[in-house]
Amino acid sequence: MTENMMSTEDRFTPDVTLRRNDAQHRYELLVGGKLAVQSFYQDLPGHIDFSHTETSPDFEGQGLGKVLAHFALDDVVAAGKRIIPHCPFIAAYLRKHEGYEQCVDWPERAPRTGLGA
Repeated sequence: MTENMMSTEDRFTPDVTLRRNDAQHRYELLVGGKLAVQSFYQDLPGHIDFSHTETSPDFEGQGLGKVLAHFALDDVVAAGKRIIPHCPFIAAYLRKHEGYEQCVDWPERAPRTGLGA
């Protein structure tokens, strides 16, 4: 007999939207239409250079940044581009999660972007 226990997935709100906003050069995670997490990037020939990620104070500590990182990185790989993780959050995510190793150019080996680290 199995017991019906509430898990983290059961508490996660279904009203989550993930999208790439090319006009603002960022990936976005919205909860109930409100911007919760955004990860900024520069679109370069053959690369997406992530500069920083921000979580709105109301949504901190809920793991939403990880959800957005996974979505954004999968999108970059699906587009056939390589990842440059100048963003400390994206870099940490890449170090903890397998599957992206062949698609990452770490900043010390990445082409010059004209951006500061």
